[in-house]
Amino acid sequence: MVAHHASGGCNLQPGDLLGTGTISAPDAAGYGSIMETTKGGTEPVRLASGEERRFLEDGDEIIMTARCRREGFVPIGFGTCRAQILSVHGSRVSN
Repeated sequence: MVAHHASGGCNLQPGDLLGTGTISAPDAAGYGSIMETTKGGTEPVRLASGEERRFLEDGDEIIMTARCRREGFVPIGFGTCRAQILSVHGSRVSN
């Protein structure tokens, strides 16, 4: 997708967000994004801390890992991918 954008003249820069869509399951247990889970921000998600969220916020840290397994095939996946949402002004938010 990045090569497609770049070859078409898109001025894609490091740090730009790239919407690639979501691959989801048919029910809430398999939703693939916070947008789906919160139904566009109309239904909040309750975090383990008790806090409710509708969207990601400045300072939030996102951590993703993935691994797929199937009998008779080599498992595939990727290690930890981690990022932090910065404030609108680009300064890092301290914890």
